[in-house]
Amino acid sequence: MIELRPFSSLGGANHGWLDAKHHFSFSNYYDPARTQWGSLRVWNDDTIQPKGGFPPHPHRDMEIITYVRKGAITHEDSLGNKGRTGAGDVQVMSAGTGIAHSEYNLEDEPTQLFQIWIEPTRSGEKPSWGARPFPKGDRAGRFVTLASGFANEDEALPIRTDARVVAATLKAGESAEYPLGKARRAYLVPAKGAIEIDGVRVNARDGAAIEDVETLKVTALEDSEVVLVDAA
Repeated sequence: MIELRPFSSLGGANHGWLDAKHHFSFSNYYDPARTQWGSLRVWNDDTIQPKGGFPPHPHRDMEIITYVRKGAITHEDSLGNKGRTGAGDVQVMSAGTGIAHSEYNLEDEPTQLFQIWIEPTRSGEKPSWGARPFPKGDRAGRFVTLASGFANEDEALPIRTDARVVAATLKAGESAEYPLGKARRAYLVPAKGAIEIDGVRVNARDGAAIEDVETLKVTALEDSEVVLVDAA
């Protein structure tokens, strides 16, 4: 039901300006047992040094969700979009038929973020980008949806895939439930703190690959911030 992937077991590389850890095979890191989890293809845990970042580069046919944990990231793309996403907030880029973008840490402190790639279920559409704040108080003690490919979730950023990205902030001892459904898979990472799922402890920045669960119950062992992808 739960496969724990400790942070120490993740692949990655330190490039100086970028210290990247990979929950799934990415770039020069390849593990045949960790290529994807359902439609979830990439979960990178990146620390970007001040004034460092990714120069313009292209993407297509991928839903790219960035969850900023500390600092901020500044995005600019070939559609003319430009925006700064700060800690606790989220941006989504639907690469669609093709888009080029850059991402830089223009702050005076390191930026830490999760970048999540989910394969789309709709293709051939124009690329798009969007961002919005998600105050942590609004998700205190419960999961809220940050990005969704399902109808009637207008508060969430739209993605073109049969998936959701949700998050919760929990005080030590608090629990939150998420209705996953046994036909679906979840991948969960605490951005901070430590949580327990069915007797399994998941520490900050560990990954938990979860399946065959109707309702997922997460209990905080410490004050925690949790991000979860619900994917087909």
